[in-house]
Amino acid sequence: MAKRKLLREIAAEVYGPEKADRFWKRIEIIGDIAVIRKPFDVNIDELKPLAEALLRRLPYVKSVWVTSSPVEGEYRLRSYTHLAGEKRSWTIYREYGCSFKIDITRVYISPRLSYEHQRIARLVKPGETVINMYAGAGLFSIIIARHSKPAKVYSIDINPEAYKMMVENVRLNKLEGIVVPILGDAAEVVEKQLQSTADRILMPLPELALEHLPHALKGLRGRGWLHVYLHVFAEKGVDPRRKAVEMLAERLDELGARYRVELSRVVRTVGPRRSQVVVDVHVES
Repeated sequence: MAKRKLLREIAAEVYGPEKADRFWKRIEIIGDIAVIRKPFDVNIDELKPLAEALLRRLPYVKSVWVTSSPVEGEYRLRSYTHLAGEKRSWTIYREYGCSFKIDITRVYISPRLSYEHQRIARLVKPGETVINMYAGAGLFSIIIARHSKPAKVYSIDINPEAYKMMVENVRLNKLEGIVVPILGDAAEVVEKQLQSTADRILMPLPELALEHLPHALKGLRGRGWLHVYLHVFAEKGVDPRRKAVEMLAERLDELGARYRVELSRVVRTVGPRRSQVVVDVHVES
């Protein structure tokens, strides 16, 4: 809360209190790097005074970057432009007692998912086998392994650079043998290597979750938990949580699954009337 207040103050100093909310809510601190998610109607040069103010007011920030594209492509990356401070895109990012070496230009990462990392870790029971179908640099997988005593966490990503970071982060957190990094397409890996393996499967890639649902079902040991992340556009008055459940239920019904929905929650806002929603569902057969 104190950090949010300070970011608001810094933005108000640069742009005035009336415009501050347009900027401070778009600042993310990743290790010692500040990232500004650029408003679509703002020129990059207009953000340089904010970058300088962040360096001046936040002594732990050493480099400031701005996103110059949306998340896109097979590897779900953004383009970045350096604004101020050290021209360095890697950092050590920490969450819940775990450390992660991250290059922001080569792997997708968002601190806005930190609560979700912890929430899922608390749900995992000792001895479970978990599959993380889109693991990135390994944050979900490593936090689960550190805090929840699973038997194994199979941690898959198609991005070779993310995979390298994941391998390094497993070593960094001394979790070799528990977190198993796998480079490849998640659907193919589950089909060829991990059928009937998992008690719990994470699907934190909204663009592919519904398409890959048949493969996730094959990865379960007949029954188990799915955590499915979806992007939902909800018109005014429509609950995005309900809409996400309806989307997932329609797909599970098509696939003939027996299931019960345990929870749906909005993880974050990703655009005008567009939300990322997670649905926790127990598949019974």
